[in-house]
This record gives sequence, structure tokens and C-alpha cells, in this order.
Amino acid sequence: MLGRPDADGSRGDAGDSLLDLDAVIASGWADPRDFPPSEYARAVELYASLRQHDGRLLRLRTVVAAEIQAWTGRVARDVGSFGLRLNLATSDLDLGIGCRPQDRARLMGVLGPRGVFKGERMTRFSTTRLVFLLERDGVETDLSVLTEEDFQVACRMLDEIDQTMSEPERVAHTWVKYLLRRAGRLQDYAAWKLVTYRRFCPEFNWVPILEEPAVGG
Repeated sequence: MLGRPDADGSRGDAGDSLLDLDAVIASGWADPRDFPPSEYARAVELYASLRQHDGRLLRLRTVVAAEIQAWTGRVARDVGSFGLRLNLATSDLDLGIGCRPQDRARLMGVLGPRGVFKGERMTRFSTTRLVFLLERDGVETDLSVLTEEDFQVACRMLDEIDQTMSEPERVAHTWVKYLLRRAGRLQDYAAWKLVTYRRFCPEFNWVPILEEPAVGG
């Protein structure tokens, strides 16, 4: 499985890549037509290796989503990179549910004993979501409890991405994410993970969240 970055967030070496990562970041999108053929071939190989884990993650996602529905009465949606086939990690998931304001306290009481409350985070500039960490069979799931309106906006965004983003674009996006993480460019890596969401849903307040460096290299 792919782990976390192990550098300090400084600019690093992207190895033998022919891509100008700074130019790609500045453009805000990874266009596969700009990839040299040899580079795109490597990106396809990486992408195919990640897809080999899809069956296991899909099975776990089904189990966790069913548990969430049983606990909360709400149907969970995959709101993360795995659902869009843009994931790099193969050991975590991101799910979301909608919640009426009057149900927040109840859901805090229901979910608190079953996971770890990671905090309240901004979604838009005027709304927040509750985030819980759940774990099953070595896979961590971040569960976001959004307002009903924000959840509907997120579902619309995810549907649009799924319908309009081509597989070559997904391959290119994932390859850039891989190169940034391999180079230890943690800030750029965290920001790049959000470019697809920001492109399709500018009304949300997309704030990069830095991963902690791996301990022991």
C-alpha cells in the first residue's frame, strides 16, 4: 500500500519525470495531451496498479456505508478521491451524509462512541461539517456530516466530475499527485488533491489539509 509522504514539505526531486510540475500547478489542471508519451505510459501503469485495489475498497465501502446508515438513518455517499477514481492511497475512504441542524447533537451522540471526532471544519464560508474517523480492517474512513444543502451541492459536484472527467484526465491528475508526494512537496500535494473539487464547485471553501510526515522514513 502507498503510505504518506516522508518529507518536510519543502520542494523536492520528482525523479526522472519530464513534466514541469510548477507549470502544471500554475495551470490548475493536468492535461494528458501535454504529457510526453513515455511519461503518460508510466502514469497509466501507476493508475492500473491502483485500480487493482478497487474491489477490496468497494467491499469495505459497502460495509461501512451500511453501518453508517444503520447508526444514523442517513445514506452515505463517497465524497472522496476513491469514488472518483483519483485516489493515490489504498487504505482510506471518505464518506459523507447530510444532516438537518436539529439532528447534529443526536448524530454527535451516535457517532462519537463509534469513532474519533476529528473536529468541525469549514465547508462554505458560512457553514461547517463534522468529521469523524472510523476504522475497519485496516482502512480508515473519514465521515463528514454536512448540512443538507451542502450535501446536495457536493453530490451534484461529484456527479458532474464523474460524468465529464475523462479517464486520461484522471490518469494525468493522479500521476501529478504521485510526483508531488514522491518529491515531498507536501503543501503542493495537499493543494493539488483539491483542484478537481475546486474546478467543479467553487462555492465551497476548499482548504488544503497537510498530512503528517511518516515517522522513521
